Amino acid sequence: MTARVSFARKLRRNQTDAERVLWFRLRNRCLNDLKFKRQVPIDKYIVDFCCADARLIVELDGGQHAMRDETNRTAVLESMGYLLLRFWNNDVLQNMDRVLEEILNAANRDRQEPPHPYPLPCGEREADR
Repeated sequence: MTARVSFARKLRRNQTDAERVLWFRLRNRCLNDLKFKRQVPIDKYIVDFCCADARLIVELDGGQHAMRDETNRTAVLESMGYLLLRFWNNDVLQNMDRVLEEILNAANRDRQEPPHPYPLPCGEREADR
C-alpha cells in the first residue's frame, strides 16, 4: 500500500464536520444515483469527493488551503478532464440545498435532455392549468 492510499484512509477516518454532512448526502448514490467516493487519490493529489462517471470533483475548503497550491492543483486535475467544484465548509453546513443543486447541475452538464419530440399543445401543458 502506498503512502498516499494510507493517507487517504486516514482522512476518511478523520472527516471534518462539513465533509461528514456532505458525505451523508452523497454516499450510496443518494444524489440522483451518482456514485461518489471520498478522499480519492488522483495523480499526486487526494480529492475530497469524486464522481468518476461525471468527471466531477468536489472540494471543501476551510482556512487550511494555500491559494497558490490550490490553483496549481485545480489546473492539473482539470487538465485530466475533471471539473472541480469548491465550496466553503460554511456553505455546506448552512446552505446544503444550494450546494447539492450546484453539484447536480455540474454532474448533469453534458446530459441535457433534448426537447420532447411530441410536446403537448399549449392548452394541455401542466404549467398552463
